[in-house]
Amino acid sequence: MQKRMVEFIRALRAAGVRISLAESQDAMFGVDHTGVKDVSAFKSTLKATLVKDHRHQPVFDYFFPLFFSNNRPPLQNILDQLDEEQQQLLQEAMGSLMGNLDALRDLLERLLEGRDFSEEELQQLGDASGLLQGDEMYMRPWFERRMNRQAGLTQMDRLLDDILEQLAAMGMSEEALKQLDSLLRENMRGLSEQISQHVGATLAEQMAEREPRDQPDLLDVPLQRLSSADIDDIREEIRRLAARLRTRAALRQKRAKSGRFDPRKTIRKNMRYGGVPMEVQFRKRHKKPTLILICDLSTSMRYAVEFLLTMVYELSDQVRRTHSFIFIHDLVDVSTTLAEFPPREAVARIMTENPPGYYSTDLGNSLNTFNNEHMHLVDSRSTILFFGDGRNNYNDPRLDIAQDIQRKGRRLIWFCPEPRRQWGSGDSDMWEYSMYADNVFMVNNLRELADSVDSLLADG
Repeated sequence: MQKRMVEFIRALRAAGVRISLAESQDAMFGVDHTGVKDVSAFKSTLKATLVKDHRHQPVFDYFFPLFFSNNRPPLQNILDQLDEEQQQLLQEAMGSLMGNLDALRDLLERLLEGRDFSEEELQQLGDASGLLQGDEMYMRPWFERRMNRQAGLTQMDRLLDDILEQLAAMGMSEEALKQLDSLLRENMRGLSEQISQHVGATLAEQMAEREPRDQPDLLDVPLQRLSSADIDDIREEIRRLAARLRTRAALRQKRAKSGRFDPRKTIRKNMRYGGVPMEVQFRKRHKKPTLILICDLSTSMRYAVEFLLTMVYELSDQVRRTHSFIFIHDLVDVSTTLAEFPPREAVARIMTENPPGYYSTDLGNSLNTFNNEHMHLVDSRSTILFFGDGRNNYNDPRLDIAQDIQRKGRRLIWFCPEPRRQWGSGDSDMWEYSMYADNVFMVNNLRELADSVDSLLADG
């Protein structure tokens, strides 16, 4: 059992659960105390000692049955539940439909007799499907499908309909047909579940045999490659990054309260005193920026926009004023939502109220709405920030409005997640939009996003 527990712990580590040597020892000591006869107590002991983060509980629950449960689901002997006449009809139907399909005949007899696969048969099916080459759990559905085809379950699913239709034509009662159909398909599900358990257990054991791979720093993972598990970690990282940026911005504000000493202005101002520095001059104070955010919330940009909005509003005390808009096919003002709720709750509401769907991204139409309803927000103190990939589904990009926004505002900045080599490809209008931007930041991961936001705050 200890060897099995060690393999289980190694598999959890390979799946990304952080488990120290001391926690592994605690698990061993706990199981020594509770024993393994009570499965519920055994599972609770392992979970209490090995899982520290609630996000890892589903991982634990997924792997536990792969190491500590029986992978042989109960099957029923269907022939024992048929009378002699029904058995005779079944044999005739099988003979007329199946001919020389020996493999399917053997599988059907297995279903009728309620025989599960032996461990040797499962290993042979796995070898034929290439299961030994797998070492990641995301491969499980693919190997399951291959093994189901190898075992004949995929073909059998179609053949059962033909057999039942033939039995109906031969005079078997409707009630008997329904019972036979239910029993056969229940046994098929049992065999398929046995294959699934075997695939999962094999992959878990092979994961346990290799050393855990180094996880990349989430700050450097491209935003479009983040998994659902990474997203939760990123949300926590956003708060830490925002705190760090707030500290930097606050320090800049503190230094700028009186301004920095300006020797050139001081000398020029005091020339009337014969060069004696009677009046000390300082450089212009740092000002907090006024932001207007226009963010692409289409499917490819959703996570990135979520992170940007959260970060900017976590730093709201370092910004003079912010107006925020999101768009897919048209512009939506979300400033009120972001002003009424804490940043994380507000952003979650925006994501829920503006779900992804079969929209046609149309920045041109969104710019037209901004021009008609919100252009009065742009003045000489405004920094307008566009966050998007510049892809417009071949719609009119309305470059004239982008030019007007740049002309009326202090500056127009663009955060773009796509590298320059992809600009202009397909429906991308990024080259055209970049002509009316004072600066374009490449923002492909969280580190670049944080650096770009910090640059905005630094150049208030």
